[in-house]
Amino acid sequence: MDVGFYHLTRTPLEEALPALLGRTLEAGERALVRCPDAAAVMALDTALWACRDPVWLPHGTAKNGHAARQPIWLTEGEDVPNGARFLFRVDGAGENDFAPFTRIFDLFDGGNLQSVQRARDRWIAMKSSGHSLVYWKQEERGWKKAG
Repeated sequence: MDVGFYHLTRTPLEEALPALLGRTLEAGERALVRCPDAAAVMALDTALWACRDPVWLPHGTAKNGHAARQPIWLTEGEDVPNGARFLFRVDGAGENDFAPFTRIFDLFDGGNLQSVQRARDRWIAMKSSGHSLVYWKQEERGWKKAG
């Protein structure tokens, strides 16, 4: 399984995530965005409806329902009701059961020292589990593979 660690250093999650989700949909994949809590789900839901690039990111939450129809599902839970194969973890949210997924995006806030340390801990754990890891650092425009 491919695991990408995305170190947010230039923009907040709400600005960086839409481009990654847009590419996911362009690739014909579904996404599950696992958030640490209900407040984060609500904040991302609002941000995705307001984003301008891409213009349209069809998504849903438990509040909206119809999970199986949603190409992007925002949750704080462990369920994968939309059949997503791409998992976007916000600051390592959720358990470490990655069986349904073919690709994991682990996004963490580079301005928060605790978030960075937790990401390092996740990197070590996933590396010792035999996962293929890639570190992506945010550049002025887009991402640069750095490790």
